[in-house]
Amino acid sequence: MKEVIAVVRMNMMNKTKAALTSAGVDAFFAHEAQGRGKGFVNTTVLEGAESGYEEAAAVLGEKGKLYAKRMVTAVVPDDLVDDVVEAITAANQTGKPGDGKIFVLPIGDAVRVRTAETGEKAIA
Repeated sequence: MKEVIAVVRMNMMNKTKAALTSAGVDAFFAHEAQGRGKGFVNTTVLEGAESGYEEAAAVLGEKGKLYAKRMVTAVVPDDLVDDVVEAITAANQTGKPGDGKIFVLPIGDAVRVRTAETGEKAIA
């Protein structure tokens, strides 16, 4: 089992939900999140702002803020991971900064509380 975590644009959430469903994933979580990528910050301006230059801090302005995103989390069997990653990528890829990130992590075990089923039975 693997946990797939995707950080996507807010306006791409409906496409992401449809992509997950078409990839065979009906159960997932979506959380509101805020963040930014390193590409949004000019490091020279940031260094100036950190050094106390008010002009640099003013230029940094909006580029230093956090952007609203959605974080989608799904635990899937190993054989679905590639399909899920491909589906999320296809639904969110615009070719512009801010398209998002996908992380894949191993899951040691899962337990369905209602039935006490474990492993992949718990996520099926």
